[in-house]
Amino acid sequence: MNPVRFAIYATQVSLLLFLTSCVVHQPEPVQAERERITVPVEIERDLPYTIDIPAGYQDAIRKGTRTLSGTPGPDYWQQYATYDIHARLHPDTKTVSGSVRISYENNSPDTLRSLFLELTQNVHAQGAPRLVEAEVTGGVNLKRVAVQGQTISTAPPGARYSVNGTIMRVIPARPVAPGSAVDLEVEWSFKVPSAGASGRMGHDSGNLFYVGYWYPQMAVYDDVKGWFTDPFLGRAEFYHGFADYNLTIEAPAGWAVMATGEFLNPEEVLASHVLERYKKAITSDDVVSVLGREDFGRAGTRPGDDGILTWKFRAEQVRDVAFSATKASYWDAARTPVGDLNGNGQTDYAIINAFYRETAPLWKESVRYSQHSITFLSEYTGFPYPWPHMTAVEGAGIIGGGMEFPMMTVIGDYNTRGASALYGVTAHELAHMWYPMIVSTNERRYTWFDEGTTVFNTNEARIDFLQDHYAHQNTMNSYLFFAMTSMEGDMMRWSDFHYSGDAFRTASYPKPSAVLHALRGVLGTDEFNRIYQKFTRTWAYKHPYPWDLFRFVEYETGKEMNWFWRSWYYETWTLDQGIANVIRDQDQTRIFIRDYGKIPMPVDLTITLDDGTEIERRIPVDVWLSGRRDVFIPIPHTNIRSIEIDAAFNFPDINRSNNVWYRN
Repeated sequence: MNPVRFAIYATQVSLLLFLTSCVVHQPEPVQAERERITVPVEIERDLPYTIDIPAGYQDAIRKGTRTLSGTPGPDYWQQYATYDIHARLHPDTKTVSGSVRISYENNSPDTLRSLFLELTQNVHAQGAPRLVEAEVTGGVNLKRVAVQGQTISTAPPGARYSVNGTIMRVIPARPVAPGSAVDLEVEWSFKVPSAGASGRMGHDSGNLFYVGYWYPQMAVYDDVKGWFTDPFLGRAEFYHGFADYNLTIEAPAGWAVMATGEFLNPEEVLASHVLERYKKAITSDDVVSVLGREDFGRAGTRPGDDGILTWKFRAEQVRDVAFSATKASYWDAARTPVGDLNGNGQTDYAIINAFYRETAPLWKESVRYSQHSITFLSEYTGFPYPWPHMTAVEGAGIIGGGMEFPMMTVIGDYNTRGASALYGVTAHELAHMWYPMIVSTNERRYTWFDEGTTVFNTNEARIDFLQDHYAHQNTMNSYLFFAMTSMEGDMMRWSDFHYSGDAFRTASYPKPSAVLHALRGVLGTDEFNRIYQKFTRTWAYKHPYPWDLFRFVEYETGKEMNWFWRSWYYETWTLDQGIANVIRDQDQTRIFIRDYGKIPMPVDLTITLDDGTEIERRIPVDVWLSGRRDVFIPIPHTNIRSIEIDAAFNFPDINRSNNVWYRN
């Protein structure tokens, strides 16, 4: 029922509270399993109102590409592309040059008269709009642009292209009809910044390159927004479509290259003894040293033709590709189980790679950290890791934290933060393989969708690997600390439009993770896990919007939860439940609860008797949705030692000092 309507028509509220968990030592009498909650009738608070759903999403519902149950509709479609990229790394000049041929399939029902691509490196061009400081390198140098084999220029009329910041527009000679494809060709080059795209790629110490966001890439055209042409401003990340990639990287001999995709030609580029170790690692559960110190430089690779080696990779159904090149990194590798990928009853494996330099000693455990993360998250998400390898590259000097790409991540050395922090960031970047690399959310507008989910998944991995049982609580406290500053921004605000970097980070990382943790507290662990895994499977390799998630949860639970979405995602309200009073009568104790905050949530009470018996009660959220701020619940015991609200720390309560009562 709509909570506002409920409040208007409610003249007297009498709710039955059911026993929500078993008594530890002895059961309550059967007649005590239902408790009457007495609620005053005055409307005392503001109530959550209907969430805002944009017209584009509502149109998608009407057109059948999405559904009211939060699933893809019978007419759901998405675009697809195939990239053939030939690139060359020039370490001496710190540049990358290349050519790409893109076959772009128009699977939409629309005729496309313009095509849009992203040139992310233009965030480093002189005068480019951006929200953060960036090294000026000149951006992308376009040498040739062609459509259907015909070279085009910026001059009208006819087929042409234009560039505005990080967005490139191509007008083909003929519109691209539904069900047809168009071929684009681009030759380009750029100077690699030292910490490019806000520390997401770059080079360091003359012996390491990590190259991402580096080639002309098709912008997303979807069923809700159409062309997504928000520029990259250096803060919020990306929204990419799925594609197949054939990737060829040329680099001088002595540079070890790894990239997104299956490594196709190790025999052609690795020295024979290194190749032997690599093949051993593919079938080894234990870490194998593929490259040791004695192999740095030319000893680790073949000599190549004229001192140049060609490394080949093939990736299918991925959002992006990145590559690394190093001539002074150890290379450790092993395999890890991911589950049954094809339903044949056999365990499948992914190769785990770690590249790190001598200055990063904690990275000796990197493969073990990645093994656990990939295996654990494959099971926890209910979706086995689908790709042939996962590679972590130590990139101190490029990045302090970490940055994810399909099958690839770059992470700082973590020398000063310690081993547990290195495990945490490894698990975090690898958790991104599910969100947004498989469930392809729009990071540039709704960063919380992938980052918050990833923080949540990271906490689960930390609990399993490090026994860090305070992981969710620490995340919750991080959000609450900023919420108390009154500078918070709502989560649904477009990511690049937050008033401060701190507001962006809080709304993107700790708060959405804490909210997922709270949602689990509302639904129960088993129900939450079932829905979460089903949502992941349902939207794998597709583009969900926030309203798909909201509706999916409501459909699966059969509950209207507008109060939850409005309170947590659209507002900066806070939760503050407290024990206002406890009165003992002859044969019962009355517990008075007051909701001091603005967010309505269920109240979970843990009542401990003198003999240690614990009684669990839940006051449903409908009490608050009726417009009340106060409620009391009678308990048929007078020997109560303590009472606590949310003893499990499921909900981010901004003031826990009023959550506990002890008998004097």
